Amino acid sequence: MTTVTRDFHFDRHDEKAKTRQLLEQEWLLTNGLGGYASGTVCGALTRRYHGLLIAAFPSPLGRMVMLNRLTEAIRFPDGSTVRFGGDQREGGRLDFEGIDYLTGFRLEDGLPVWRYEIMGSVIEKQLVMVHKQNTVHLIYRLISGEQKVRLKLQPYLQFRPHDASVDQVVDDPYMFTAVQNRYQISIGSHSPQLRLVINGGRGNFTLEEKQSTDIFYDVENARGYDALGTLWTAGYFAVDLAADQDAALTASTESWETLAALPPEAALAMERERRRLLLAAADPKARQGLAAELVLATDQFIITPAGRHKDSVRAHAMGDEVCTVIAGYHWFTDWGRDTMISLEGLTLATGRHMEAGWILRTFAHYVRNGLIPNLFPEGHNDGLYHTADASLWFFHAVNRYLNHTGDDATLQMIMPQLRQIIDKHLSGTSFGIGVDPGDGLLRQGAEGYQLTWMDAKVGDWVVTPRRGKAVELNALWYNALRLMQQWTEKDDPAYSRQLGSFAEQTCRSFNSRFWYQEGGYLYDLVDGEQGDDDACRPNQLFAISLEHPVLDREKWSPVLETVRKRLLTPVGLRTLAHGHPDYKPTYHGDLRARDAAYHQGTVWPWLIGTFIDSWLKLYPDQVPTAHSFLDGLASQMSQQCMGSISEIFDAEKPYLPKGCIAQAWSVAEMLRCWLKTAP
Repeated sequence: MTTVTRDFHFDRHDEKAKTRQLLEQEWLLTNGLGGYASGTVCGALTRRYHGLLIAAFPSPLGRMVMLNRLTEAIRFPDGSTVRFGGDQREGGRLDFEGIDYLTGFRLEDGLPVWRYEIMGSVIEKQLVMVHKQNTVHLIYRLISGEQKVRLKLQPYLQFRPHDASVDQVVDDPYMFTAVQNRYQISIGSHSPQLRLVINGGRGNFTLEEKQSTDIFYDVENARGYDALGTLWTAGYFAVDLAADQDAALTASTESWETLAALPPEAALAMERERRRLLLAAADPKARQGLAAELVLATDQFIITPAGRHKDSVRAHAMGDEVCTVIAGYHWFTDWGRDTMISLEGLTLATGRHMEAGWILRTFAHYVRNGLIPNLFPEGHNDGLYHTADASLWFFHAVNRYLNHTGDDATLQMIMPQLRQIIDKHLSGTSFGIGVDPGDGLLRQGAEGYQLTWMDAKVGDWVVTPRRGKAVELNALWYNALRLMQQWTEKDDPAYSRQLGSFAEQTCRSFNSRFWYQEGGYLYDLVDGEQGDDDACRPNQLFAISLEHPVLDREKWSPVLETVRKRLLTPVGLRTLAHGHPDYKPTYHGDLRARDAAYHQGTVWPWLIGTFIDSWLKLYPDQVPTAHSFLDGLASQMSQQCMGSISEIFDAEKPYLPKGCIAQAWSVAEMLRCWLKTAP
């Protein structure tokens, strides 16, 4: 199988443009535990989340920055030394020569590779993380030029939670120990330990403790957060780099025995083979080109969370691992809604049916009072349940899983939880979630909570008020009723018939209540705190796109046409139509300003999935047209995060990527729709 490569192309003639590109372009590598490495192409730290090793630990630690960056230098045989790493300093001043020597950056099967041309020598650096370990290897190769040079690597760090402010001060001093070729750094007896190993010719370490006190994080500054931080180093490694001998620095929180068992080159070979097998297992149409890149991108989000406990009976009986989905990098954890929407694209389109089953059975284990968790907070094993739609998306995900696998054993195993969800929604559950017996529509709302996916809230300010009967919740509820009716028809026909009656009532009420005659589309909310909401939003499309559409067919065309004209962009759907008084064209500024725009115009690429599904239901012979709606997102694979797709985009040209640099449902829905519409 050929290597899947994506090259980063930067401006070689305009130094200012090149510098800006190298500072803005980011990369991401993950380890299957929730940990990651990430940064800018040039190596400067611009986010609090940037680092070469962000390790994932069991609660209460969560994810922690363990190694922030390296300064790198080459000494040539004639004694000259060239530094090719660096930072931004206070005020945004650039302090690195690396930009002058960096001539290439690419992803090889998703693994980042840098290429430097320095005084006639070509050096490449490749970064690899070991799957299911908190270990990163930085491997250096001398491609051409001198036969041997001396490589100097100085690790800088700031131990802290990955979402903590960059100006956080460490209470205890760093402790550095060295025994032969094993180097270790910690802060106190209860903190994680960073272990460092240098591999190559004549490697040694020189103690040279110092601090850099004015590291400037540009993106944090733009987002309204503290932007000046301090990094500490114990000294530097020096190692020979030769044409016939690579050099590597390993950083890890694993045991010395674990590190000894898998040296850098073996780790790289193993990870390449793992990625080759991922592509081999995927849909045949997803084994090359853009689709193959998307398959590799999906792997970033499927994790076994560090320290999350198994349900001993269920897990061991099925041979399960606890498996879940990181909603987005860098700051999201696993979210129920995002997981269920993403499941098909992340696991079923990629041939990872076993993991899909693990995910569904894991979340079934966490059903409480008819709800699956909204999210698991950083560093916690217990979920938060304040969501009205995640439990309904669960039915959608189970149905897609069954369509792909026919795994009736899993359906029967989780049937008690599915039935609990239905029954609790009928009788009423937490946060005011329950069916209105008068019309059969699902309502929700509780003081202090935003329960739909449009959940932005700043203090007491609810940005997008949606308490009442939301359009997508009732589309999902109807779909869940019909699916459950189907799944129980054989074993409990009386219950199945009862669900059919509830579904018919919901359908009648939906079509009489949600149709906004004046606009020719659907209300976003009925019976809200301020009455019915006629804001034109994309949520109405779920009344068409789900397997059991609740909207009468004669209304599909006007709804889809309204969304196409008012909400469709090259990178997804706007969350609010232009012209509404709350519409925001860009997503920028501090937290309050960003949340004010989050669902008030900002484009979400995952919504292209419901648009394409609706389009193909209405125009099944226009598959090429449906495929063309993905062209804009395809071009985004080289924007913000190389090889992935961002969480959101501005609502107006040039549709700049914003939010999380890599988002599960953005990637999942792009891949699912790409395969669905590919020639």
